Amino acid sequence: MCTYSTDLLYQLALTQVPHIGPVQARLLLEQFDTAEAVFRARRGDLERIEGIGTVRAASIKSFDRFAEQEAEIRFLEQRRITPLFLRDPSYPRRLLHCYDPPTLLFYRGTADLNAARVLAFIGTRNNTAYGKELVQQLMTELKSYAPLVISGLAYGIDALAHRQALQQQLPTVGVLAHGLDRLYPAAHSHLAREMLNGDGGLLTEFRSGTEPDRHHFPTRNRVVAGLCDAVVVVETGCKGGSMITAHLAHGYHRDVFALPGRTTDRASEGCLALIQRQQATLVTSGGDIARQLGWDEPPVKQRPQRTLFPELSPDEKVVADVLQEVAVLHIDELHHRCSLPHSRVAAALLSLELQGLVECLPGKCYRWT
Repeated sequence: MCTYSTDLLYQLALTQVPHIGPVQARLLLEQFDTAEAVFRARRGDLERIEGIGTVRAASIKSFDRFAEQEAEIRFLEQRRITPLFLRDPSYPRRLLHCYDPPTLLFYRGTADLNAARVLAFIGTRNNTAYGKELVQQLMTELKSYAPLVISGLAYGIDALAHRQALQQQLPTVGVLAHGLDRLYPAAHSHLAREMLNGDGGLLTEFRSGTEPDRHHFPTRNRVVAGLCDAVVVVETGCKGGSMITAHLAHGYHRDVFALPGRTTDRASEGCLALIQRQQATLVTSGGDIARQLGWDEPPVKQRPQRTLFPELSPDEKVVADVLQEVAVLHIDELHHRCSLPHSRVAAALLSLELQGLVECLPGKCYRWT
């Protein structure tokens, strides 16, 4: 039997409050330590939070569907599903670099969602023989780098990526557009079981009872785009879910790689368009991908400890400690981990940048140099 935190009831409830989406939930959690604290906050305090206001505050204070959340907890216990809340240490940290990370994820599996190397493979549901060969080639060439392979468990390139990862004994996770009480498409039920048995997993932000409705797939695609280091587009037309995922990944400052094809092949139109618009880098092999991501480079020397910088102020030392623990961190997550007011974090960051100790990256992210 799984053991869940006492706050899970409120975490589930937070995802069900009308007018409160992932962006608003993150704003609330920046002000309050827990989901429970959000619901116990005074209405006036909620209203004063920028981005919340009177309507959303009223929705929180009038929420009364806690019995539904208790039923969902029973479902999670019965299916041995792991809930991953935005503030949990095991929450996929790459998603924290996105402005709209899911407030709560549901996970079945053993693959490490915070693996050192994560690649997403996406593409058309109607792949060609050429596309199949490309997936086989890439997965064979990438085996020695041991990446976690993620995709959407759909027909075509998605399923090929999962199957080839299994064949190469690589962990692979399917990101779903529905609850974990069902599987779509049903034809991939056996593949899903193989993934679960092969140190892989199934991940979704949708609770039980959620159907694979059309509008859920773009929502799912943003998780695929944010969960990885890079997205590999194998074959795709100019429209559809793969192009949406590629654009999302580009907006999240992820690397996007596209495999070229003949200009007359409809299955390659999207890949060629991404390359032409400079939204994707042309690659032809697993080696190209590894080089672009720096996987062939020697390990970075251990960074100096902050004890070598006794001149740092107390606030600068707090920020330095946090940044030395992770490769890259978004300003919002940095503020949360430092437990300092925004103004003090900003002042400390500016001072550290002027000293050449911190680098500001696109998307309001920072890293220790």
